[in-house]
Amino acid sequence: MELTTCARPYAKAAFELAKEKNQLNEWSQMLTLSAAVSRHESVAELLADPASSGDSKADAFIKLCEGSLTAEFENYIRILANKKRISLLPYIEFLFEQMKAQDQSYQDIEVISAYPLNEDQQQKIAKQVEKRLGRSVRMHTQIDSYLIGGVIVKAGDLVIDSSVRARLNQLSDAMIS
Repeated sequence: MELTTCARPYAKAAFELAKEKNQLNEWSQMLTLSAAVSRHESVAELLADPASSGDSKADAFIKLCEGSLTAEFENYIRILANKKRISLLPYIEFLFEQMKAQDQSYQDIEVISAYPLNEDQQQKIAKQVEKRLGRSVRMHTQIDSYLIGGVIVKAGDLVIDSSVRARLNQLSDAMIS
């Protein structure tokens, strides 16, 4: 069974509880932290150890995140550990964020540019993408000097490549044909 499929009911339960308690942002932060902790090599080994009980895994995990989790979230971790699903935290976090974005009607976008973008450039790109998608966007930026110039915008399945590298590749292909 695909891991995302296994994670979906746990993500849905977390989302519904967080929404009911009006704590979407708090749960988002706790899931992000928990997913990062679960990805750590030594933690992953601990979580995969068949000799450890679910309770001992949960206790160790919660201790690593000490002070950053609410009591409800700690119970959530205990449930995941006892169901042997704690290793699904990165998938749960991903699905939770998708549900949150859908609920709040925004889209996460990734903007890759050759050089750092100033505030005006970021706002122009955000407005153009918002207009095209019909929803607000939350932008994450990266720098890739290999692009030479321009930007690549990724929003889910949509990819807009207006980089100089892409244009040079198109020109090269046209000259070869």
